[in-house]
Amino acid sequence: MNGPRAHRSRWTIRSAAPLACAALAALALLSCPPLVRAARASAFRMPALISNNMVLQRGRAAAFWGVAAPGTRVRLEPGWSRRPIATIVRPDGSWRIEFEPPSGPGPYAITVAAADTTVHLSNVLVGEVWLCSGQSNMEMPLEGWLPGAPVEGSDSAAAAANLPAIRLFTVTRNFSTTPESAFSGAWVACSPATARTFSATGFFFGRALHDALDAPVGLIQSAWGGTPVEAWMSRGALSAFEEFHAPLRAVDEAGDSMAVLDRWLHTHPSIAIDEGTPGRRWEDVELHDEACARPGLDDRAWRAISVPGDWEDRGLGAFDGIAWYRRQVTIPRSWIGHALTLRLGPVDDMDRTYVNGTRVGGMMGLDHWRTPRVYTVPGALVRDTVVQIAVRVADFTGGGGLWGNGQPIDLFAADSTAAIPLSGEWRLLPVAEFFAPTLYTYGTTANDFSSRPRLPINLNPGTPTVLYNGMIAPLAPFPIRGAIWYQGEANVGDAAMYRRLFPAMIADWRRAFGVDDLPFYFVQIAPYDYGASSHSELLREAQLQATSVRNTGMAITLDIGDAHNIHPARKRGVGERLAALALAGSYGRRVPCSGPLYRSMQREAGGIALRFDAVEGGLVLRPGPDGSGFEVAGSDGRFVAADAQVRGRALVVSSARVPDPVAARYAFTNTPAATLFNSAGLPASSFRTDAPAAGR
Repeated sequence: MNGPRAHRSRWTIRSAAPLACAALAALALLSCPPLVRAARASAFRMPALISNNMVLQRGRAAAFWGVAAPGTRVRLEPGWSRRPIATIVRPDGSWRIEFEPPSGPGPYAITVAAADTTVHLSNVLVGEVWLCSGQSNMEMPLEGWLPGAPVEGSDSAAAAANLPAIRLFTVTRNFSTTPESAFSGAWVACSPATARTFSATGFFFGRALHDALDAPVGLIQSAWGGTPVEAWMSRGALSAFEEFHAPLRAVDEAGDSMAVLDRWLHTHPSIAIDEGTPGRRWEDVELHDEACARPGLDDRAWRAISVPGDWEDRGLGAFDGIAWYRRQVTIPRSWIGHALTLRLGPVDDMDRTYVNGTRVGGMMGLDHWRTPRVYTVPGALVRDTVVQIAVRVADFTGGGGLWGNGQPIDLFAADSTAAIPLSGEWRLLPVAEFFAPTLYTYGTTANDFSSRPRLPINLNPGTPTVLYNGMIAPLAPFPIRGAIWYQGEANVGDAAMYRRLFPAMIADWRRAFGVDDLPFYFVQIAPYDYGASSHSELLREAQLQATSVRNTGMAITLDIGDAHNIHPARKRGVGERLAALALAGSYGRRVPCSGPLYRSMQREAGGIALRFDAVEGGLVLRPGPDGSGFEVAGSDGRFVAADAQVRGRALVVSSARVPDPVAARYAFTNTPAATLFNSAGLPASSFRTDAPAAGR
């Protein structure tokens, strides 16, 4: 599940909590990095980023690195020069060669040789390289997650994506308790086929840069849905925050125990999951486990679980994979032979639902976690007063199971006056567990999962540091122009902490890549109905305040969100607004790149005059469904709807109900409508005057 339920302090220390981890095959030797381990076996190896079709960042020293037998000579022969560059492999097996890329775009060939190994790299370009990172709204592919989360204009954009000077690299999902140096992925030229499965935001960003700069563009996607900012930060950065001292110690302790789990997992059959086609990768996964739906099956050894609720909170811990629910129901004799309606509420994410051993419905796809399941049970299946319900649930990120979301979970006949409630105790059997990119199968026996080795921390992709270790640290030696970032939904529950963590993460990445002012452009999260108890406006405010960090910029999305879908369809606007920030901030182009940003206020008789930066020729106020979107408050702090009028480059807000206003705010709800724009058509950020605004 990629939505806002995915993380609720899932890194909390728990005794005997199960693990959900990626790339476990290497964990038995965590004491040294993977590339160095390869060197000790005398294997020559370079990171996946150094390969055919790669893009080198122009104007910056490039670096090739890897491992080889200690003491051997590594030679690099650039295709644009007759002068090779060489180095001697260090005693620990590592080597690194720096060189200046040529000024022209290429393509070029490069040869790297060591001892009896020679690697020929072809079709290498020199241009602009950007890292595209964050959670699901960055990960969301151009083809969308159908049917629930489409990308507007995806078919036409993909059809026109024959753009071989744009190169795409997707870092395979991986998390680790220690910084890694190896990762998986491959550079591919942008085409209608490869663009469809790449980040939609990243694609539109890269296409806009390519068109404006007339230069090759390399895009590195390193994103994971449902993940919080602390997972993308290094141990060094998080250790500055006292709140993370205990989780960091627990992560250290867990790393010492993972080899045992790795060996246990590898005693089970496994299925490699192709993560290159995220919208379809689960459709063909078949475990031949239909016996779990059979009436009369003895499920007494299955674990008891309370429904509704996430299985993470019902005893499984951070479990991603496939599990069966079973529940037997006694119905009135008058219902026999009649069609019934089965309501299960939302299932996170996918289900196949059976009644008396026959499938009656199901939804397979990544964006159904909010969709209530309502299935018709044919009368021919209702042959007795005992009805056996079995639900095969598949979930591969975040919370999972029959979570309900307050919707009815029951069974009833069309002419009945009362439904039979199905909340309460069910039986549960995990049959397969997902550790990206591998699905380990446990079969249909009742005790296999319960015998799995446990760890002292609920380790998962939201655990502090693990995504930095697995998906950022290994990239850091590769020179890039900058980074774009779309994340924040998973931190809506603690905006105050995000206000502190996010600037620290930017500084953390700049240290990692060795560039003090590495350009960093990010997306302000779009409006979405997180629920009455959530306040996503505070998270947007934290992001607004982060624009005070040097060499950053924020793409505002108040006008292109979707209050009912956390994955808005209008990704083109997001990518192109990020590109405008990069063109203005990193390439010196005179292009409008931001909507109005609140700067100051001045009280006047009966109202407040507001002034903004990034006005771009003037303010434009558009009608909203509920008025102007502005509110004012007097000394009592109670905000009421206000009228707004543009006055030159300022905006005056007032209300007859507040004769002497002292504060104003705009779009300060979960699902605001955008009403204030500049003349370039870019929306203003939400803000309030009674809190610091972007450090100004």
